[in-house]
Amino acid sequence: MDQIQERIIGDFALFDDWMDKYNYLIELGSALQPIDPEQRTERYAINGCQSRVWLVARQDDQGRVWFTADSDAIITKGIISLLVEVLNGRTPREILDTDLYFIDRIGLRENLSPTRANGLAAMVKQMKMYALAFDAKKVES
Repeated sequence: MDQIQERIIGDFALFDDWMDKYNYLIELGSALQPIDPEQRTERYAINGCQSRVWLVARQDDQGRVWFTADSDAIITKGIISLLVEVLNGRTPREILDTDLYFIDRIGLRENLSPTRANGLAAMVKQMKMYALAFDAKKVES
Protein backbone atom coordinates (compact mmCIF):
# COMPACT_ATOMS: atom_id res chain seq x y z
CA MET A 1 0.00 0.00 0.00
CA ASP A 2 2.87 2.35 0.74
CA GLN A 3 4.19 1.94 -2.81
CA ILE A 4 0.83 2.97 -4.24
CA GLN A 5 0.61 5.93 -1.86
CA GLU A 6 4.14 7.04 -2.78
CA ARG A 7 3.28 6.80 -6.48
CA ILE A 8 0.17 8.92 -5.93
CA ILE A 9 2.24 11.50 -4.04
CA GLY A 10 4.74 11.55 -6.92
CA ASP A 11 1.97 11.90 -9.51
CA PHE A 12 0.46 14.88 -7.70
CA ALA A 13 3.90 16.46 -7.25
CA LEU A 14 4.07 16.83 -11.04
CA PHE A 15 1.44 19.57 -10.87
CA ASP A 16 2.26 23.06 -9.64
CA ASP A 17 -1.18 24.37 -8.77
CA TRP A 18 -4.42 22.98 -7.49
CA MET A 19 -6.38 23.68 -10.66
CA ASP A 20 -4.12 21.17 -12.43
CA LYS A 21 -4.50 18.74 -9.53
CA TYR A 22 -8.30 19.06 -9.69
CA ASN A 23 -8.15 18.34 -13.42
CA TYR A 24 -6.06 15.26 -12.65
CA LEU A 25 -8.65 14.13 -10.10
CA ILE A 26 -11.31 14.54 -12.78
CA GLU A 27 -9.25 12.35 -15.14
CA LEU A 28 -8.87 9.70 -12.44
CA GLY A 29 -12.59 9.75 -11.77
CA SER A 30 -13.45 9.36 -15.43
CA ALA A 31 -11.26 6.24 -15.56
CA LEU A 32 -13.09 4.63 -12.61
CA GLN A 33 -15.34 1.79 -13.67
CA PRO A 34 -18.91 2.72 -12.72
CA ILE A 35 -20.87 0.43 -10.44
CA ASP A 36 -23.89 -1.44 -11.70
CA PRO A 37 -26.95 0.82 -11.94
CA GLU A 38 -28.86 -1.43 -9.52
CA GLN A 39 -26.19 -0.68 -6.89
CA ARG A 40 -26.83 3.06 -7.06
CA THR A 41 -29.22 2.76 -4.14
CA GLU A 42 -29.44 4.01 -0.57
CA ARG A 43 -28.04 0.68 0.60
CA TYR A 44 -24.66 1.55 -0.92
CA ALA A 45 -24.81 5.34 -0.51
CA ILE A 46 -22.26 6.96 1.78
CA ASN A 47 -23.86 9.27 4.32
CA GLY A 48 -21.97 12.48 5.02
CA CYS A 49 -21.10 13.32 1.43
CA GLN A 50 -22.62 16.40 -0.14
CA SER A 51 -22.65 14.71 -3.54
CA ARG A 52 -23.96 11.21 -4.10
CA VAL A 53 -21.34 8.50 -3.57
CA TRP A 54 -21.96 4.78 -3.73
CA LEU A 55 -19.52 2.19 -2.43
CA VAL A 56 -19.80 -1.57 -2.79
CA ALA A 57 -17.40 -4.02 -1.14
CA ARG A 58 -16.97 -7.73 -1.57
CA GLN A 59 -14.51 -10.21 -0.13
CA ASP A 60 -12.94 -12.92 -2.27
CA ASP A 61 -12.03 -16.49 -1.31
CA GLN A 62 -8.55 -15.40 -0.19
CA GLY A 63 -10.04 -12.88 2.23
CA ARG A 64 -9.13 -9.82 0.18
CA VAL A 65 -11.56 -6.91 -0.07
CA TRP A 66 -12.51 -5.38 -3.43
CA PHE A 67 -14.29 -2.06 -3.73
CA THR A 68 -16.27 -0.56 -6.55
CA ALA A 69 -17.50 3.00 -6.29
CA ASP A 70 -19.20 5.77 -8.17
CA SER A 71 -20.26 9.35 -7.65
CA ASP A 72 -22.39 11.91 -9.43
CA ALA A 73 -19.68 14.57 -8.86
CA ILE A 74 -16.54 14.41 -10.98
CA ILE A 75 -14.01 15.54 -8.37
CA THR A 76 -15.55 13.30 -5.72
CA LYS A 77 -15.36 10.40 -8.16
CA GLY A 78 -11.63 11.11 -8.53
CA ILE A 79 -11.17 11.15 -4.76
CA ILE A 80 -12.93 7.82 -4.26
CA SER A 81 -10.90 6.35 -7.13
CA LEU A 82 -7.69 7.14 -5.19
CA LEU A 83 -9.04 5.41 -2.10
CA VAL A 84 -10.10 2.38 -4.12
CA GLU A 85 -6.67 2.24 -5.76
CA VAL A 86 -4.88 2.17 -2.40
CA LEU A 87 -7.23 -0.19 -0.55
CA ASN A 88 -8.37 -2.65 -3.23
CA GLY A 89 -7.18 -6.21 -2.88
CA ARG A 90 -6.11 -5.85 0.75
CA THR A 91 -7.12 -7.90 3.74
CA PRO A 92 -9.57 -6.34 6.18
CA ARG A 93 -6.76 -6.05 8.76
CA GLU A 94 -4.50 -4.23 6.26
CA ILE A 95 -7.32 -1.79 5.49
CA LEU A 96 -8.01 -1.18 9.17
CA ASP A 97 -4.34 -0.73 10.05
CA THR A 98 -3.26 1.46 7.15
CA ASP A 99 -2.45 5.12 7.52
CA LEU A 100 -3.76 6.88 4.42
CA TYR A 101 -0.97 9.45 4.62
CA PHE A 102 -1.12 10.33 0.93
CA ILE A 103 -4.25 12.40 1.62
CA ASP A 104 -2.31 14.96 3.65
CA ARG A 105 0.95 14.64 1.72
CA ILE A 106 -0.69 15.69 -1.56
CA GLY A 107 -2.57 18.46 0.25
CA LEU A 108 -5.95 17.02 -0.60
CA ARG A 109 -7.70 17.60 2.71
CA GLU A 110 -6.54 21.23 2.98
CA ASN A 111 -7.60 22.02 -0.61
CA LEU A 112 -11.13 20.70 -0.34
CA SER A 113 -14.16 22.65 0.73
CA PRO A 114 -15.36 21.75 4.23
CA THR A 115 -18.25 19.72 2.81
CA ARG A 116 -15.93 17.78 0.48
CA ALA A 117 -13.46 17.21 3.34
CA ASN A 118 -16.34 15.78 5.39
CA GLY A 119 -17.24 13.60 2.43
CA LEU A 120 -13.65 12.35 2.20
CA ALA A 121 -13.73 11.41 5.88
CA ALA A 122 -17.07 9.64 5.35
CA MET A 123 -15.63 7.65 2.41
CA VAL A 124 -12.62 6.51 4.44
CA LYS A 125 -14.86 5.65 7.39
CA GLN A 126 -17.22 3.58 5.22
CA MET A 127 -14.34 1.64 3.63
CA LYS A 128 -12.95 0.88 7.09
CA MET A 129 -16.42 -0.13 8.31
CA TYR A 130 -16.68 -2.66 5.48
CA ALA A 131 -13.24 -3.98 6.45
CA LEU A 132 -14.29 -4.18 10.09
CA ALA A 133 -17.42 -6.14 9.17
CA PHE A 134 -15.42 -8.58 7.02
CA ASP A 135 -12.84 -8.94 9.79
CA ALA A 136 -15.56 -9.64 12.37
CA LYS A 137 -17.16 -12.21 10.05
CA LYS A 138 -13.79 -14.02 9.82
CA VAL A 139 -13.53 -14.14 13.61
CA GLU A 140 -17.04 -15.63 13.88
CA SER A 141 -16.24 -18.48 11.45
